[in-house]
Amino acid sequence: MSLTKKQLEHLEQRLHDERARALKALGLFDKMAKADREAGDSALSTYTDHMADQGTEAQEREKAAVFATKEGRYLYRLEGALRRLYDSPETFGTCHTCGDEVGFERLDALPHARYCIECKRKEEGEAA
Repeated sequence: MSLTKKQLEHLEQRLHDERARALKALGLFDKMAKADREAGDSALSTYTDHMADQGTEAQEREKAAVFATKEGRYLYRLEGALRRLYDSPETFGTCHTCGDEVGFERLDALPHARYCIECKRKEEGEAA
């Protein structure tokens, strides 16, 4: 049984909401990175901070970059799911491995899911 029109509309809205959230998070990262660059432009900025403060700032920038990369990958997955939904709504929610249904509950929780829970478990078991 494929997804109903109402379920597909719900999932489309979920994908758009998640996409907006990810874009907002990436926008915040851009603002933080710009502020860091502007603060670092002062010739005296490296002399006024203690070495430990500089290390903490570097660690925070690194964490922010990792976060941005993770959000970027998440955004890519969301946009891929929207493409699949628009290109072929009749097969959206079908597992890419076995062809079974992913399930509405799983898609509601993880709207970009491409695999049923069993195939995802097998994949993660092989990777471990």
